[in-house]
Amino acid sequence: MVVMTIVSAVGLLVDDRVLAGAAIWAKPFKFAVSFVVYALALAWMLTLLTRGRRVGRWAGTVVAVSSLVEMAIITGQVVRGKRSHFNHATPFDSALFDAMAVTVVVLWAGTLVIAILLLRARIPDRAAAWAIRSGVVLALVGAGLGFLMTQPTEEQRAAGDLDTADVIGGHAVGVPDGGPSMPFTGWSTTGGDLRVPHFVGMHALQLLPLLLMTLVALAPRFARLRDPRVRLRLVLVASAAYAALTALVTWQALRGQPLVHPDGATLAAAALIVAATAAGTYGALRPSPAPGPDPSGAPEQPSSPSAKESVS
Repeated sequence: MVVMTIVSAVGLLVDDRVLAGAAIWAKPFKFAVSFVVYALALAWMLTLLTRGRRVGRWAGTVVAVSSLVEMAIITGQVVRGKRSHFNHATPFDSALFDAMAVTVVVLWAGTLVIAILLLRARIPDRAAAWAIRSGVVLALVGAGLGFLMTQPTEEQRAAGDLDTADVIGGHAVGVPDGGPSMPFTGWSTTGGDLRVPHFVGMHALQLLPLLLMTLVALAPRFARLRDPRVRLRLVLVASAAYAALTALVTWQALRGQPLVHPDGATLAAAALIVAATAAGTYGALRPSPAPGPDPSGAPEQPSSPSAKESVS
């Protein structure tokens, strides 16, 4: 995928073809970059398994192979100058899209197996355990939202003749694909776009563990963060906020509303999420109460090791 990132970047520079309103090499470039960070995160998480490691290795291999097959089809269609997604123009194009649909299902199933193994793994630091498990579960939700794009749009249903249509499904909601869009991401600026919740959900896999790593890195400078219980509470707040954000952008997209033009209901919901997150963060940063004296007069037991020591 690193190699394909470079190849696609070169394609963006030297190939001026445009397909569905975007540079033809933009899709393989974005997919390659996404697969790089996705695979790195999963590979790191597999090292944390305490049981079922062989199953985890097989699941990781399945994810790698299925993503490779999907990337090969996307790139092959770019070379042919054809759409890779939602393309039913010819039996061959339709067969390629169906094959991609199978690889996505297989990739999702492989990730699900890894998620189950992580839920059963004994990770000493509770904050780390919650960051990893929340991240992989939300990533599965985000990946699953991608299946909404394969369904015929309302406009396609209204036009009829789905059996003979060249394109079935799409990213946009309420407007055709290929219209005005945001730079680089290509997300629609005139209608809803299902790629937004798909992207947000999938990248919880990296962002929530990165949040915890940041908290651990800042702990030497901020006394509150040295307390493992504070870090755990912050991770729980962040996980809930991320889940709420994923739900919000999904709701927004399904109503045919662009990400950059939210209406009053979307803004009100976003404000509630921000307020709840701020309140949760404030509560999480409160110092934990010191343990009281033992009524029996027994000496206090030594505290449990810190998250950093546990990870070491």
